[in-house]
Amino acid sequence: MDTNTVATIPTTPNLLQRFAELERPKRMRLAVGVVLFVVIVIVGVIMGRQTEWRTLYASLSDKDGGAVIAQLSAMNVPYKYSEGGGAILVPADKVHEVRLKLASQGLPKGSVSGFEMLESNRFGMTQFQERLTFQRGLEGELTRSIQSMAAVESARVHLAIPNQNGFFREQQKPSASVLIGLKRGYFLDRNQIAGIIHLVSSSVPELSPDAVSVLDDSGKLLSQKPDASGVDEERLQYVQQVEQLYNKRILDILEPVLGKENVRAQVTADLDFSQTESTTESHNPNQTPDTAAVRSQQIVESGSGAQPTPPTGIPGATTNQPPAQSAAPINGQAQTLAATGQAAGGANSTSKKESITNYEVDKTVKVVRGASGVIKRITAAVVVNHQPVTNAEGKTTNEPLSDAQLEKLTTLVREAVGYSQDRGDSVNVINAAFAPEKPVEALPMWQKPEMLELAKNSAWPLGTLALAALVLFGVVRPVMKAMFKPVETTSSAELAEVLQGGQLDALEAEQPDRPALTNGASYEEMSAEMSEAEKRLNEARQLTRDNPAAVANIVKAWINGEDAPATA
Repeated sequence: MDTNTVATIPTTPNLLQRFAELERPKRMRLAVGVVLFVVIVIVGVIMGRQTEWRTLYASLSDKDGGAVIAQLSAMNVPYKYSEGGGAILVPADKVHEVRLKLASQGLPKGSVSGFEMLESNRFGMTQFQERLTFQRGLEGELTRSIQSMAAVESARVHLAIPNQNGFFREQQKPSASVLIGLKRGYFLDRNQIAGIIHLVSSSVPELSPDAVSVLDDSGKLLSQKPDASGVDEERLQYVQQVEQLYNKRILDILEPVLGKENVRAQVTADLDFSQTESTTESHNPNQTPDTAAVRSQQIVESGSGAQPTPPTGIPGATTNQPPAQSAAPINGQAQTLAATGQAAGGANSTSKKESITNYEVDKTVKVVRGASGVIKRITAAVVVNHQPVTNAEGKTTNEPLSDAQLEKLTTLVREAVGYSQDRGDSVNVINAAFAPEKPVEALPMWQKPEMLELAKNSAWPLGTLALAALVLFGVVRPVMKAMFKPVETTSSAELAEVLQGGQLDALEAEQPDRPALTNGASYEEMSAEMSEAEKRLNEARQLTRDNPAAVANIVKAWINGEDAPATA
C-alpha cells in the first residue's frame, strides 16, 4: 500500500458521509422530517406576523368611501373591506394615526350637509331655490344633532314647511318627520323621544310638538301618545320605586338585628293616580250693622207743603200782583211760614224719607286639587329566619323566635312603613326556617370566559409549536441519533494483535468472502466452530467497518516504521 494513498483517508467522517451510510428508508425519513419542520416553522412565523385589522370607518357613503380610499392609497397605508363593503379596515397599529391624518384633511365629510350649503349659493338663484336650500340645511343640522345621541346610529329629518301667503286664514302649519336608526342593544325611553320632538319643534317657527312624528328603523311610531285606557309605563316605574323604597326601609331596620341573610321582605303599594278638583263656596251668618262692612247707602227724602189760597177780594191791579219780598231771615221766615201753613192747612202737607243700606256679603271660595300618586294602602310581608342559639355545652342550634320578639319586630316594621289603620294597611311578620342555599359551584378553569379567550388566541401558536416539536423529536431526532452514533474504539494493542494475524489482505478487500450458513445453523453456532484465526479475521473486519480512521492510522504507522498510536 502506498503512503500517499493512505494519507488521503479521512480521519473523521463528515455529515454527508454519515448521511450516505444510512439506510434508504432512514434517509427518506430524515429528509421528509426536515422539510416538514422547516415548513411548520415558516408557517408559524408568517401567522405570528399576520396583520391584525381594525375598523377605520364604518357606514360611509360611496362618495366618502372613495375619498378615504384614495387618500389611503396616497399615504401607502394598506386597507381592505369587510364583508359587504360596510367598513374600511386598516392595520390595528395605524388606526389612530390614520384617523388624525384624514381628519386634518377634512375626511370623511359625511353624507349629511348642514348650513354650509348656503355658502355655495350661486348667482341667479331663485327665491324658491334659496328657500329649498335653507330647508335642506336645517334638516342636515337637525340630523347631526340627533345623531350625536349615544343610542342613535343614524337619523333622517323631513320638514314640510308650506309657503306662507298674505291671507292669515289660509296659512298652513308646518310639520316634521324623524326616522331614527338605533344601535344594537339600545332603545329610547319616553323622555328621550320627548327631547327629540322638542328639539325639532323648537327649530322650526310655528311648528307644534304634536305635528312631529318620530319613527324607528322598523317603522314603529315612537311619538304616539299612550292610550288613556292603557297602562302607563311611567306609573308602573313610580309604583316600583315606592315599593323598593319601603322594602329598603324594612331591611335597613331589621338586618342589623337579625343578620343580613336572615330577613326577606316584600312590599305592595296601592297608589291612586286619579286627579280630582273641588270648589267650595261658603257664606258666614248675618252680622250686626256695627261689624258688617257697608258696601253702599242711599237716603231719599221728599215732601209737599200746603196748597196756596186762591186770591180773594175785588179783582183789580192790587189783587193780581205777586206777594212782596220777605224782609225776615230765611230760616226764621221758613219756620214761620211752615208753622202758619201747618196751622192753616195741615191736612194738605206731606213728607217722605227712604234709606237703603247695602252690606258686603262674607263669602269664602275654596278650590282643592287632589295630588296624583297618593298612597291608598300598603301591604308588607316579612319573613324572619330562625336565630342561632348556643347552649351550655357550646353546641349551636337554630331556634324559632318567641311571640314577644315577633311582636317587637312587627312594631318596628309598622313604624318603618308608616302604618295607618285608617288607611287599611297590613303588616305581617312570620318566623320560619330558611332552606339552606346550595353553594354556587365555581366554573372550572377551562370554562371561564377569560381562559376560553386565551385558548382561542394561543391555539394557533401552541398548535404550531406542538406540531414542530412532534416532527422534530419523533422523526428527525431518531434518525440524527442513529447518524451520529458514537463509534466503538479499540486499543492499539488489540488492533495490532488482530492485524498481526496474517490476514491483512482481508482488511484491504472491499467485499471479503463470508461463510454461508448451512443446515439452518445460527450465526452463534457457526461462530463456535470457527477457528481462532477466523474469529480474529471477523473482529478485524468489524473493527475496520466501525473505526476506519483508527485502522488507517495504524497501517500508516506500520508503513513508516513507527509504533502504533494509542486510540481513545
